[in-house]
Amino acid sequence: MPARFELLRGVVHPPHLDHFGHMNVRYYAHFFDDAAYHMWTRLGLPYSVMLRDHGVHCVAAQATTRFVEELNAGDLIVIDGAVARIGTKSTTFDLRMLNADTGAVHATYEVVEVVFDPKTRRAAPMPEAVRTALEAGLLSP
Repeated sequence: MPARFELLRGVVHPPHLDHFGHMNVRYYAHFFDDAAYHMWTRLGLPYSVMLRDHGVHCVAAQATTRFVEELNAGDLIVIDGAVARIGTKSTTFDLRMLNADTGAVHATYEVVEVVFDPKTRRAAPMPEAVRTALEAGLLSP
C-alpha cells in the first residue's frame, strides 16, 4: 500500500467555531475541498495539465464527511489522502483530517470525482495517463 499523501495543513481559528464552541461543519467542507484540489498535483497530474494534455478535468459528484471528534480553536490539523477506487469515468479519494499534534483522526471525507469534458459538459472516459497517475496513489484492499 502506498503512503498517504499529505495534502494540507491548517489551524482552527475562533471564527471557525459554531455556537457549541467547536469547528462548524461548513469549515470541515472548506478544508477538505481545498485538500482534494491538491490531490491531483500530488499524483503528478495538476488540473491545468489534465485539461491541456487530455481535454478533461474532474468535478466532484458526491462527498461524504464522517465526523469523529470535535476540533477547537487553536487545534492544528493535517489532511492526508489516497485513491480508494478507480472506475471507468470516476475515482474516489479517501481523505482524513488529523490532529497535527496527536495524530488523532477528527474527520474523514470520501469524494467521488468524475472525469468531465468541458466541451460536451458530460462525463468522459478516463484517459489512460490519468488512470496511471491514479494507480500510483491507490490504496491496497
